[in-house]
Amino acid sequence: MIKKIVVSPNRLAIGLAVALAAALAGCGDSQKAAAPPPPEVIVAAPVKRAVTDHDEYVGRFVAVDSVEVRARVSGYLEAVHFKDGQLVKQGDLLFTIDRRPFRNALDQARANLETAKSNVKYTKADFDRASQLVREKTITDQTFEQRAQAFRNAEAAVAAGEAQVRQAELDLAFSELRAPVSGRIGDRRVSPGNLVTGGTGGTTTLLATIVSLDPIRFEFTFDEASFLRYERLSNGGKDVASRGGGTAISLKLIDEKDFVHQGRMDFIDNVIDRSTGTIRGRAVFDNPKGLFTPGMFGRVQVPASAPYEALLVPDAAIGTEQVRKYVLVVSKDNVATQKFVTLGPVIDNNMRIVKDGLAADDRVIVSGLMRARPGAKVTPKTQDEKAKEQQKQQEQQKQQGDKNAAADAAPKQ
Repeated sequence: MIKKIVVSPNRLAIGLAVALAAALAGCGDSQKAAAPPPPEVIVAAPVKRAVTDHDEYVGRFVAVDSVEVRARVSGYLEAVHFKDGQLVKQGDLLFTIDRRPFRNALDQARANLETAKSNVKYTKADFDRASQLVREKTITDQTFEQRAQAFRNAEAAVAAGEAQVRQAELDLAFSELRAPVSGRIGDRRVSPGNLVTGGTGGTTTLLATIVSLDPIRFEFTFDEASFLRYERLSNGGKDVASRGGGTAISLKLIDEKDFVHQGRMDFIDNVIDRSTGTIRGRAVFDNPKGLFTPGMFGRVQVPASAPYEALLVPDAAIGTEQVRKYVLVVSKDNVATQKFVTLGPVIDNNMRIVKDGLAADDRVIVSGLMRARPGAKVTPKTQDEKAKEQQKQQEQQKQQGDKNAAADAAPKQ
C-alpha cells in the first residue's frame, strides 16, 4: 500500500530558504579562506650623503688663441709646407713667398751701407785735417764747417743704411711664414703661384687660420638672479662660481650621459647684457687629446650651494599625483603610507635628492609600487632578505631536481 505524502507550500519555501542560506554561508567561508596575502614590496632606508646643488648651462668651446695667418710682405706664393687640418707647433714653417726679390733688396741695402761707411772714412779724414788747419788759420771757419757737415751727413747716411739693411733682413724673414701659436691649422686659402698681398692694411691676403686646442675655454651665460646668488654665496666663503675664479666645474658633451670632464672657472664678465639680462662666464679645460673643438656645444654643471647632508632615494621610488611628488613608506604595522616630498636633482646612479618630507628612518618602497596602495597592508622585505629567499628557492629547486634525477636513474622493478 503506497502512502501519499503531501508537503504544504509554506514548509517547502522555508526549506529552500534554509538550504540557500547554508549554501551562501559556505561560499562566504570559502571566499574568506581564499583571500590573497598582502602584496610583497621591497623597502629600503634613505641614503645619507653630503651633496652639492648644481646649475646646468649650455655653452660653446672657444680657442684660447685664434690667429689669422697673413703675409707681412707682398709677393708670389712659392710653397705650402703643411697638410690641411694638421696640428702645428709654434715656429713651424707654413708658407714661403718667393724670396729672390727680398735677397736682392738685402744685397743692395748692404752695398749702400758699405758705400756710406766708406764715405764716413773719407769725410772723417777730411774733417780731421780741417781741424788742424783751422787752428793754424790755414783755412777759413766756413770751410771747416762745410767739412764737419759733410762728416755728420756721412755718419747719418751710415745709420740710414744700417736701418735699410735691418728692414731688408726683416722682409726676407717675413717671406717665410711660421706658426705664431701651437694648435690645429685649417685649410690653405691660397695655392702656390698666386700673388699674396701683404702689409698692415685691410686688403691683405688671408692664407690660413690656426686655433689653439690645449688648454681650451668654454663660454656660457647665466641669468642675473643666478649671478646674484653666486656672488652672495661667494662673499659668504662658499666655493661657487664667482669673480675670484678657480671653482671646479664639470662638463659633458652632447653624446655623453654623465658629466665626466673636469675644469675650472677662470673669468666672469664685468657687465650684464641689457638686451638679454645675462652675464658671460668662462671656464678652462685641459684638452691633451684634442677631443674638444672650438665651436663645439657642451653642458656644464656649476656649483650652486655649499655641501650639505641630504637624503637620497632611487628615482624609481618617486610617484606623481598631479603636480605633487610623493613616496610610499611602510609604517610599523606594515601599512603603505603616502608622503609628499620636495625633490632635488638626480645625481649618480639615478639617486634623487629629497630636500623635505622624508625622515631618515622611513622604510621607503623602492620596488613593487604598482602592487602597493596607500592605506593597504603590504609585506615588506629588504633587498638582502629578498636575495636570501631567492637563493633558498634555488637551492630547493636544485635539491628537488637532484632527487628527480636520482629517481629516474634508479632501476625499475
